[in-house]
Amino acid sequence: MTSASSEPPALGPLLQSISSPSDVKNLADGELEALAAEIRHSLITSLSKTGGHLGPNLGVVELSIALHRVFSTPDDKFVFDVAHQGYVHKMLTGRADQIHTIRTYKGLNGFLLRSESEHDAYGAGHAGTALSAALGMAAARDLAGDDYHVVAVAGDAAFTCGPTLEALNNIAETTRRFIVVLNDNEWSIDKNVGAIARYFNDLQTHHTFASVRAKAAEFVEKIAGKAARTLAHKVEEGAKNLLFPNVLFEKFGLRYYGPIDGHDLPLLVRTFEHLKTLHEPVVLHIITEKGRGYQPAIDNPGKFHGLGTYQIDDGSTETSSTPTCSDIFGRTITDLAKKDPKIVAITAAMPGGTKLEIFKNELPDRYFDVGIAEEHAALFACGLATQGFRPFLAIYSTFMQRAYDMIIHDMALQGLPVRLCMDRGGLSGDDGPTHHGLFDIGYLRHIPGIIHMQPKDEDEFADMLFTMASYEDGPSAIRYPRGSIKGTPVKKKPQLLEIGKAEVVAEGSDVTLIGLGTMFEMAERTKTLLEAQGFSVTLINPRFIKPMDSAVIERFARQCRVICTFEDHVLMHGFGAGVIEHLHSAGIHTPVERIGWPDEFVEHGKPDILRQLHGLTPEAAMDKIIPHLR
Repeated sequence: MTSASSEPPALGPLLQSISSPSDVKNLADGELEALAAEIRHSLITSLSKTGGHLGPNLGVVELSIALHRVFSTPDDKFVFDVAHQGYVHKMLTGRADQIHTIRTYKGLNGFLLRSESEHDAYGAGHAGTALSAALGMAAARDLAGDDYHVVAVAGDAAFTCGPTLEALNNIAETTRRFIVVLNDNEWSIDKNVGAIARYFNDLQTHHTFASVRAKAAEFVEKIAGKAARTLAHKVEEGAKNLLFPNVLFEKFGLRYYGPIDGHDLPLLVRTFEHLKTLHEPVVLHIITEKGRGYQPAIDNPGKFHGLGTYQIDDGSTETSSTPTCSDIFGRTITDLAKKDPKIVAITAAMPGGTKLEIFKNELPDRYFDVGIAEEHAALFACGLATQGFRPFLAIYSTFMQRAYDMIIHDMALQGLPVRLCMDRGGLSGDDGPTHHGLFDIGYLRHIPGIIHMQPKDEDEFADMLFTMASYEDGPSAIRYPRGSIKGTPVKKKPQLLEIGKAEVVAEGSDVTLIGLGTMFEMAERTKTLLEAQGFSVTLINPRFIKPMDSAVIERFARQCRVICTFEDHVLMHGFGAGVIEHLHSAGIHTPVERIGWPDEFVEHGKPDILRQLHGLTPEAAMDKIIPHLR
């Protein structure tokens, strides 16, 4: 099975010459700007066919070149926060000729992977990890008596993230040699929010910013021994007096440099050459433009943070007339909130991805974006719930993992009716293992008092959201996929569902098929195959993962010869495992076969390819079921 990517676009002559970071060092100073232009052209061309994180990577071209010009990986370590901006790093470390395969099956991953290259010092995909991981590397270096450099690159949005602030608190106590690059572009996926974001924005928009930037450039030009240190101190103190009455980073024991222009290659190179000589932890604050070099990405940074295929000339993308589950979520809870003044909506820096932008535009007073701070978001929702409000917390399944302690300790233990809305529940295709939502059933199913559900189609999704809004006895959760399910129209007035009640779609005596959520359609197709061979088939839409409809499952388990469950989740601790556990406790010995993801991290690729590869097909289900019927 091979990648579906197209023929690779031609690389520029300088980019063709880069097979390792040492080749970047061998270029003449005057060739670096031309290399940057070739990289941007290659990114814009390649990603138009594969999709990907175009805007973030266009913004770090000069930074990536400067890092590899001055430092030497894999001996020196670069740790990129999230690592979605690592495409340029990949291109400069021998993978430029594969950039056209980014995020396609068997192609380059859209994030950094230690298994992909020795130059990828640390794998990532979630925000806020860079400073802590890099600090661990620096501590290991110091303990081992080594001499390599460690550079953490984090966007300004990452500084709203709890782990980043925790790492800042520990750096000065741990090491004397550590470089943090604060890549300041005012955006994460959407526009940054909160006090820290405003702080960085104030630095950029202050009327003295231009003069400070000029002084920083002058400082780098004049670096030379003691005179340079004196000048650096003067520049720094002048900047502090102008802009930083309480310098954030110095309170944490880090020397602050900047802000400087993150697209001025010569300035970046000279700055890094100086910083690598220092024996104190430092922060270099650079100002970059997300999407630089491609006007559609500059005009619409939210859209071009990460997107599918697009037209190069104007950045246009294909639109679908079928609403996604995210669209339905945003529309439905906004409509519910218009009738219920107690409903509030919370997101962690993703109003666009979760489509809470609909709620934000129509009910701004009851919309909260807390930044990349999932733990805080969960606790914030708990506080609202204690005061009689009905919070809907919209966070991707893969990111909800970060709030796990709060779900147990604060929501469930106190019986607080917080509504967890987990977008991207199930496979997330091209984004790969850091973004697949394949673990939420396992990490929620065993928590006492929680309700967990998944709809078989869009109309049932709206019914479940309505049911969640009405449920006040404790926390509830719903998982729903990226994109659409079946394209089922949503009725005008949602229906209240009975908690824990499954839907029996068809009754038979030989086989019971239980298709959870998006996998219900696969169960339907399996039913058709079985009936073509003369078997009598029961088809169940479970609706509720917890509480499971034990009466329905027991009834059909007693009358059929085999059960088969279908779920877009790992089999370990998944829905099917729950069925097995229940039947064992009930003393029912009907065999249970399960269709779901294996006990491993699933690679990236189109869902159809991955399902075929891992046996999530009607044919694979038939192979498991038929032996029981012979």
